[in-house]
Amino acid sequence: VQLQASGGGLVQAGGSLRLSCVASGRTFSNNRMAWFRQAPGKEREFVAATKWSNGPTYYVDSVKGRFTISGDGAKNTVYLQMNNLRPEDTAVYYCADGPSVILSNLRSRTAYTYWGQGTQVTVSS
Repeated sequence: VQLQASGGGLVQAGGSLRLSCVASGRTFSNNRMAWFRQAPGKEREFVAATKWSNGPTYYVDSVKGRFTISGDGAKNTVYLQMNNLRPEDTAVYYCADGPSVILSNLRSRTAYTYWGQGTQVTVSS
């Protein structure tokens, strides 16, 4: 499985970006996938999760109401729509997937097997 993340960029506070993660290779539409982010000097943190085929969504509290994760199983693509961006959202964003992700561990980076290369999101104040 290979994951390709894209859509990052530089945006002013209050602006929007949409990240995409495209999977190739052997994938399972019922797999859960997630977006994580890592700011300089900080650990990689969970942002949001869903299934490739779409389904229940899960978010870290700091992005609830601003970010929306959605899946398109036909395109093997998951999107992260980010609105009302804040400077503290600045980070490298990674998409991740794994056959062993279940509800109890989906917020843990160690549950994921495959990772995209990351896309930089920079929010200026």
